[in-house]
Amino acid sequence: MASELCKTISVARLEKHKNLFLNYRNLHHFPLELLKDEGLQYLERLYMKRNSLTTLPENLAQKLPNLVELYLHSNNIVVVPEAIGSLVKLQYLDLSDNALEIVCPEIGRLRALRHLRLANNQLRFLPPDLGRSRELQCVYVDNNVHLKGLPSYLYNKVVGCSGCGAPIQVSEVKLLSFSSGQLTVFLPAEVKAIGTEKDRVLPLQELAMRSLHHTCHSSLKDLNFLSPISLPRSLLELLHCPLGHCHRCSEPMFTIVYPKLFPLRETPMAGLHQGRTTVSFVAYCCSAQCLQTCDLLS
Repeated sequence: MASELCKTISVARLEKHKNLFLNYRNLHHFPLELLKDEGLQYLERLYMKRNSLTTLPENLAQKLPNLVELYLHSNNIVVVPEAIGSLVKLQYLDLSDNALEIVCPEIGRLRALRHLRLANNQLRFLPPDLGRSRELQCVYVDNNVHLKGLPSYLYNKVVGCSGCGAPIQVSEVKLLSFSSGQLTVFLPAEVKAIGTEKDRVLPLQELAMRSLHHTCHSSLKDLNFLSPISLPRSLLELLHCPLGHCHRCSEPMFTIVYPKLFPLRETPMAGLHQGRTTVSFVAYCCSAQCLQTCDLLS
């Protein structure tokens, strides 16, 4: 089996194939042959359905830089590395029927991505910026039973969310959550605090992060001059990749969000789901002012 796999990949490399089918191969690890030397520079579509993969390599984008479609349906993938955000040409990503509990924010920043499938996983929340790209048109998260909130950027896109929104068991809650009336949603793990309409001033750390971010991007155009010596590594990484952008004004957010819930059943999209879901759209705002003026339905 191993020699046959190596032969298949070698032929694809030599003949510069654009499509490679590795479905039903009982693979427990990503084939090293795919990552050898310069990788498969011409490959555009990789099919690896129904294997037993648990993760993806960090250098995937480096070795397969021209991937347009990646099919990983029905594996055992628990974690998707942040490096997937470097697949700049990726348009179609299928991670349905895996064991994902978290989707890294970098997936939400794939600018070419049009179609994302995450159904039948164990997701509790989605990245706040998922859907911010105009290119992303279709997102399927059906049967993630603990998923109760969808980023507001997905409003007016094609969304599949049947079977989501099971009642939250208090004993199981370890993530930060937000409640409005009878609605409760989990928030991304990166969120450190939740603001309210009564807040008049942002926390000092958040103000400093936003100020530094604006300075770097407006005048310096580069964050590389900063180092772990001048700023803690965790904050330095956060500067490069904010936890999200305000739905109202697009201001980057780093440690605190001001969430607002819009139950799907109260939107014009309710008829498309026919009562099969109890999820809400979550608008992540950057301040009390934006929270008060944010209206997803207007």
